[in-house]
Amino acid sequence: MRYYLIAGEASGDLHGANLAREIIRQDPDADIRFWGGDNMAEVIGHQPVKHIRDLAFMGFVEILMNLRVVLGNIKWCKADIERFAPDVLVFVDYPGFNLRIAEFGHKLGIKMAYYISPQLWAWKAGRVKKIKAWIHEMICILPFEVEWYKKHDVEVKYVGHPLLDVVRQLETKGNKATFEKAPIAIVPGSRKQEISKMLPVMLQAASHFPEEQFVVTGAPAVPREFYEPYLSDAENIQLVFGQTHELMLAAKAAMVTSGTATLETALFNTPEVVCYKGSSISVWLAKKLIKVKYISLVNLILDYKLVEELIQSDFEEKRLAAELRSILFENKGEQILEGYKALRTKLGEHGASKRAAEHVVGLANPAY
Repeated sequence: MRYYLIAGEASGDLHGANLAREIIRQDPDADIRFWGGDNMAEVIGHQPVKHIRDLAFMGFVEILMNLRVVLGNIKWCKADIERFAPDVLVFVDYPGFNLRIAEFGHKLGIKMAYYISPQLWAWKAGRVKKIKAWIHEMICILPFEVEWYKKHDVEVKYVGHPLLDVVRQLETKGNKATFEKAPIAIVPGSRKQEISKMLPVMLQAASHFPEEQFVVTGAPAVPREFYEPYLSDAENIQLVFGQTHELMLAAKAAMVTSGTATLETALFNTPEVVCYKGSSISVWLAKKLIKVKYISLVNLILDYKLVEELIQSDFEEKRLAAELRSILFENKGEQILEGYKALRTKLGEHGASKRAAEHVVGLANPAY
């Protein structure tokens, strides 16, 4: 069978790789063409049509500034799909782009699966009508999404969260990352725009703890040279690439930019402070449109504030340092670890990638 996968961000590349691995196990003759990153390339065995480093634009303003590139990618993707003629088209998150392609796929009559739902429950709920009309298999990874889609009369397949598989794999292999002592992780994001906003403040907060070892996680699509000006004067700061999960296993605390990384950090049992700062216009629009109480997946899944969220003006040096101090030297860290137990219970069992692949392969080949 012929599969066309589209992932546009670092987290999508990770989950797309695990999905592709399971598709290949279940369909050894699978012919996979994809948009993604290095993780997917390693599993699938060839380079992507487009790499995530050329796709990751964040926020309303940044997308508008790169609109010509975005529209060019959409046009190219449509033509490439038509040439490849897949049996099934698989979207991995990345809704702004993927829903545009889904409309095109629907017109061509291609079977389509959506793995990792767009956050319609947070904003743009009207898009659920498009999901219902165009997508043959909606494959969800968050427990509360099932009830949300049910209210909108959309049947979904719940497979659990694929990060549980990632955590299990690494815990089984053991932590290969070595540090002189348990470090504090700094996770400034996966795109240059957000790194430039997040990392300076995180480093300022780190300066309050000269006796601690801090480790910055480098994003796979961002070159080392981009980070060097920020780190040139830091004595107790290390930069690593390709070791984010190993770092989380070793770390005793973390400062994390809002996104999938907040949930990854929690599943690796690292107490964290969640941070976010965007452009003024983007955040103003988000406040008008987004309808959720929290920005971190940890708090959203638990439906209460377990980890502190420092957003916009709250995201500043002294406040961040104070929150980190409460984790390291008070009982905040223990409280967070206790809450993580309930989080794992809510997310269920491992095996999400395998179950998702079963739905995708079954859609491509009804005789499977």
